Amino acid sequence: MNKLRLSLRLLRLLAVLALGALLGAAVGVLERLVRHDLMATRQRLTRWFLARLAAALPFRLQVQGELPRAPMLWVSNHVSWTDIPLLGMLTPLSFLSKAEVRTWPLAGWLAHKAGTLFIRRGSGDSSLLSQQLGRHLRGGRSLLIFPEGTTSDGQSLRTFHGRLLSSAIDSGVAVQPVAIRYLRDGQMCPVAPFVGDDDMLSHLLRLLRSDLAEVQIQLLAPIASGELNRNQLARRAQAAVAGALYGEADLQRAA
Repeated sequence: MNKLRLSLRLLRLLAVLALGALLGAAVGVLERLVRHDLMATRQRLTRWFLARLAAALPFRLQVQGELPRAPMLWVSNHVSWTDIPLLGMLTPLSFLSKAEVRTWPLAGWLAHKAGTLFIRRGSGDSSLLSQQLGRHLRGGRSLLIFPEGTTSDGQSLRTFHGRLLSSAIDSGVAVQPVAIRYLRDGQMCPVAPFVGDDDMLSHLLRLLRSDLAEVQIQLLAPIASGELNRNQLARRAQAAVAGALYGEADLQRAA
């Protein structure tokens, strides 16, 4: 039974990925024909695709809070690569991702076609990166970043890096904090986190073999960026996410 379930889930996932490849190729051809950027179209198609990808994963999703009506810089804690389809299905978004993702087979190509901005850790190009993010936000397009800079096991929250939030201040847009957690039998899910030296294929197979997990996404109150510096903004966003995940009494877990 488990083998049959795994096979069916794999077939469904492969069908969704094949559809994504067709969409990515079609957008590439269309951009060459019209000879200008189609980022808004990319975002809408990406949302549609990510909704199908999320549905192919073994999760039950609960969303709390209101979707923002204006473009914002979304900031979220980061547990797994699955955060991307689960959050990206909610609204048209672009993503900031580590440069290594660009080299992943198919997934990296799909991320590139979806309009993902890539950052190379330790490259020292924070000013250039802030300019790129600012142009994106000023163009009226929402952007999602993971200011921890890496994934965690969901048991605690890493420090939010302020340099990634300066683009919100420069662009005059609010920050939308988001808290995501994966639960199994009421406890933190041990299967969903994608951490350490884990590889994509092994993690995917473990995930598809497992029973359904609960995913809770909380869209928290937006934070105005106008009167804060980037570190103050990062600390406030981190405190909001930590409070949603662990409660006011456990904010020290946001270390």
